[in-house]
Amino acid sequence: MSSFPGSPKLLKGGIVVLAPDGTRARRVIALQYNPDTLTRSYQIQGVGGEGGGERAQPFRLKGAAVESIKLDAEIDATDQLEFPDRNPVATEVGIAPQIAALETLVNPTTAELLAVDADARGGTLEILPPESPLLLFVWGRSRVAPVRVTDFSVTEEAFDPTLNPLRAKVSLGLRVLTVDDLGYSHRGGTLFLSYLRTREALAGRVPGTTLQSLGLANLP
Repeated sequence: MSSFPGSPKLLKGGIVVLAPDGTRARRVIALQYNPDTLTRSYQIQGVGGEGGGERAQPFRLKGAAVESIKLDAEIDATDQLEFPDRNPVATEVGIAPQIAALETLVNPTTAELLAVDADARGGTLEILPPESPLLLFVWGRSRVAPVRVTDFSVTEEAFDPTLNPLRAKVSLGLRVLTVDDLGYSHRGGTLFLSYLRTREALAGRVPGTTLQSLGLANLP
């Protein structure tokens, strides 16, 4: 990033880990380097059709489209290792802490697992799985969406003499959670509505056009 005073500040993409009810932030995970590409796909929630038992109603949507996000991020300790006195953690364990922080997104804590075991040993008849934190994917100020991790893989590419990872590529698959998943009163549901409202506002900023620009004098 340029040190010129007029240069815009580079924002980092990342994930905010909230308490399950969304009331407080537990951790902020920022990507070291923003990925060059971000893939988003939508599964449309239409009514009927496509061989289903219901009659197709092409103009009705039964809910928000299911949005999936995929990205590949890089983690590299090279810059930190140039100044070992300033970066004792990277010198000792490389990028293992950054990888471990991402792994917490897909694992319950040991305390939660032990609590489940204690309930089982105590004869509890119905044991609920631990409730996962609410995750927010942040990609700039206008794109903040509640998500859950659907895919996660790490390719470690370089190691120090004690086999601590020094460079890795992380692949993340995310699914945006909607009000159908969370409800309208849940903090995550209100965050989704805010996310969708922002998209609608952006769509409203597209300059208007005419039929003539499409080569039509009028509709058939």
